[in-house]
Amino acid sequence: MQKIKPARGKGYTAGLSCITNIVINNREAKIHHDSGAFCTCVGNDYLENIYTNWQDKLMPIEGMKFSCASQNMHPLGIFEAAMIFPHPAGSIRLKVEFVVMNNCTSKNLILGNDCHNIYGIYINTHKDRYFTIGENERQKLAFHPENREITVIRNVKNVNTEKFVSDNLIAAQISTELTLEIKEELIEISFHYREAFPSDKKPLGAIKAHEVDIMLNVESPYPPLLRRPAYQASPLAIEALEIHINELMKLGVCQVESM
Repeated sequence: MQKIKPARGKGYTAGLSCITNIVINNREAKIHHDSGAFCTCVGNDYLENIYTNWQDKLMPIEGMKFSCASQNMHPLGIFEAAMIFPHPAGSIRLKVEFVVMNNCTSKNLILGNDCHNIYGIYINTHKDRYFTIGENERQKLAFHPENREITVIRNVKNVNTEKFVSDNLIAAQISTELTLEIKEELIEISFHYREAFPSDKKPLGAIKAHEVDIMLNVESPYPPLLRRPAYQASPLAIEALEIHINELMKLGVCQVESM
């Protein structure tokens, strides 16, 4: 049971979407875990932003009918893609088949029940909201914090600010105790300092003028961790570490810099 129960008539406010960040085609994207969806799917307009040549790799689909909320969906074909779920303990790479829909208006990729069954994805929403993939129950992946209140702001007249909200703040968690005026002021301040937010050209950790230089002290006296005797790591551990470092470099979190 929840520790804090919503007030009577406000039970719907406890609902949250299961959205998380992934890396696909060397780009950051958001994917929505929807165990109620029959299949994993994506709209052709959204897919165009990730793969410009997706039509060349489309596989045919025949004899299937799809619907969403009593609306018939129009499948164009099957598109296979690899996506990465970043995690500090080692990112997870899945190869997924998306059903490309002509009339899907979702602004996220949709991970349906088919992939949940294939890869053994478990979603926990009891206390700490997280999900796991496969048999490794200790490797917990987090969901995006979300607050629907941000979508209720109607007085944003600046087109650029409105686009900034939809691209960067759609999953932001803003206190419901704030007034509408304070929320709008907060959005204007965020838009003014928009260079501090990641984008497709400046992904998370690779924002210019915000770099962090870390100097390592390798001279005696050594810190306790460096005093420990070295040990030979297993080949599997070395391979996993190399994969993880390469993924962090693709994200722009790490970069090689000549001395």
